[in-house]
Amino acid sequence: MKIVILMASPNINGSTSILADNFKNGAEENGHTVEIINVCKLNVNPCTGCVACGYEGDCVQRDDNELIRKALLSCDMVVFATPLYYYGMSAQLKVVVDRFCAYNSSLNRRHLKSALLTVAWNADDWTFEALQAHYKTLVRYINFEDKGMVLGYGCGSPSMTRASGYPEKAYKLGRSL
Repeated sequence: MKIVILMASPNINGSTSILADNFKNGAEENGHTVEIINVCKLNVNPCTGCVACGYEGDCVQRDDNELIRKALLSCDMVVFATPLYYYGMSAQLKVVVDRFCAYNSSLNRRHLKSALLTVAWNADDWTFEALQAHYKTLVRYINFEDKGMVLGYGCGSPSMTRASGYPEKAYKLGRSL
């Protein structure tokens, strides 16, 4: 299986990347090919809502979103890896998700598998409710097959994350595929 991880943390060596790397290791050990796309390093502009794409065509914007589109339309699974920023995904990932509209039908027909890897400083039981709701809505709307979520409560720093059980959970999720 070909897996694309949309890495959406501007902190390249942070807690989110620890989970993504562990997931990748587990998936690769099970024979899968994994590509990490660092969306924070790409030039992806927000959707303008012009609908020139007709919800299934070329976007009028010429930016790095085309790299993401090609990767997603040629893979079997997408993994959303994001820190929790004010109870949602990072802005960098939200911009990418908003641009799905230009290839919405193609994504829907792919029936991709998906997963969510996320971390937060906060450890309250309600910490990830809004992000989980958004992710579950994407899964439902785009016809993804959810393979799981790793919700890293209390992972405010890389050392906190490494000391937690969440890297192992990410590894096991990748290995389980």
